[in-house]
Amino acid sequence: MSRWQQLFESNERLFWTLHSVGWAGFALIYYIGSFLHDVRPIWVFIILLNAYAGWLLTIPLRYVFRWARKLSPLKMITTVILACYVVALVWAVVKNVNYWEIYKHGYRPDAWYLYFTNTINSLIMVGCWTGTYFGIKNFQMLQKEKQNALKASTMAHQAHIKMLRYQLNPHFLFNTLNAISTLILLKENDIAEAMVSRLSDFLRYSLDNDPIKRVTLGEEIKVLRLYLEIEKVRFDDRLDVVWDIEPDCESALVPGMILQPLIENAIKHAISTMENGGQISISARTFGNDLLMDVADNGPGAEIKDGQLHRENGVGLVNIKERLQSLYQRNFAFSVEHNQPSGIRVRLRIPYEV
Repeated sequence: MSRWQQLFESNERLFWTLHSVGWAGFALIYYIGSFLHDVRPIWVFIILLNAYAGWLLTIPLRYVFRWARKLSPLKMITTVILACYVVALVWAVVKNVNYWEIYKHGYRPDAWYLYFTNTINSLIMVGCWTGTYFGIKNFQMLQKEKQNALKASTMAHQAHIKMLRYQLNPHFLFNTLNAISTLILLKENDIAEAMVSRLSDFLRYSLDNDPIKRVTLGEEIKVLRLYLEIEKVRFDDRLDVVWDIEPDCESALVPGMILQPLIENAIKHAISTMENGGQISISARTFGNDLLMDVADNGPGAEIKDGQLHRENGVGLVNIKERLQSLYQRNFAFSVEHNQPSGIRVRLRIPYEV
């Protein structure tokens, strides 16, 4: 069953339930009021007939109002008032017939127009039904608009996250393809072939992974190891990686590919600039309800102002911060500081969730 069919059936059930309950309530109140002057069974029967007539006569109003809502405001108001008056008039005649022909045993009024009396009382009741109908419809419309606005906001939010995530792939791909091109020029075909194979595996994982969904840190570490294998083809023994991951952290949920840009920056701005290579340290631990992650290098370092790393044309760190902002609002921390004795250390704090 489609969503629209479910919504239609839900609205149908709601209408018939409220419609029937409303007229049952009218009959009950009318019956309680009859204690003041008449409680004979015949009067109870008249009450039930009048309530049933009201239940039956107001059903067409639903379809008239549904059509009238598509008209201009003036035409809609005119149509609603006219329809209410016609229904109230017919209902008043039915009630008077029930009163004179059944309750009074055929004792008819002196003039025929007396069958049209008490139309105002009937109009008040029909007006209450109409007000309730439009009130519920407007409430449903307002709720639908809120849901649509929330859905649009969510879709825009997800699109923003995807944009931030996919912005990294061309950046990494350019660097890797440039390295492969260099290897080919140097006739290092075997190394270039191995690098292409690992690149293929890495991109397959990257593209198959939904940027909106979070992954476990264990999965993130697997793809990081795959990425580092690609980089080790380039740097060989010049790249040393130290892992310090607490066992409890591997099941924690983290944004996919959140650490890769940090490692890429460390390789680009630290390891590649050092003649003898360098070391990258990756750690993760829990602290209370938070997950703490660090990526540090022992490179030459860089200028840090107000906790921000200043590099020309850098998108990785800004990208990460914006992704964390989108996913966790204010419940995160992201800082860049000098590592000791040298290098840069980037710290991340996000909620520990499994």
